[in-house]
Amino acid sequence: MSDTDFIEIKFFAEKVHAHHWPLDTPKWSDLIIKQVDERLNNKEKKHLVIKDDSILIDNYEFKNITKVGITIPLFKKECTLVFEGFEKFYAHVHVTTKAKDYLEIFNKLMYWRSRYFPDSLLS
Repeated sequence: MSDTDFIEIKFFAEKVHAHHWPLDTPKWSDLIIKQVDERLNNKEKKHLVIKDDSILIDNYEFKNITKVGITIPLFKKECTLVFEGFEKFYAHVHVTTKAKDYLEIFNKLMYWRSRYFPDSLLS
């Protein structure tokens, strides 16, 4: 994939789980905990749009992304994205897609990570 081919990545996630992290950031208020549990940490599919250095999950836009991890778990036909980001609160977010094109999504995510977050790659 060339830089001119990359515009954005869109897919649906069957599972999203966000929690407070890193520990040295401001604690979440009870209102934020309630909103995250109701709007992100539920069983509904979420629409993701990844563009440049931000991740939009439904109406939550995460910026200041760090520590991006991407994996295909053993024996599963799915792809998992894990990252730390900021959206009015600091969070560690796990995103799992079981889409039929999960391998294509994985490859696009790997390209995106190497382009925007090369520090996430270990040598």
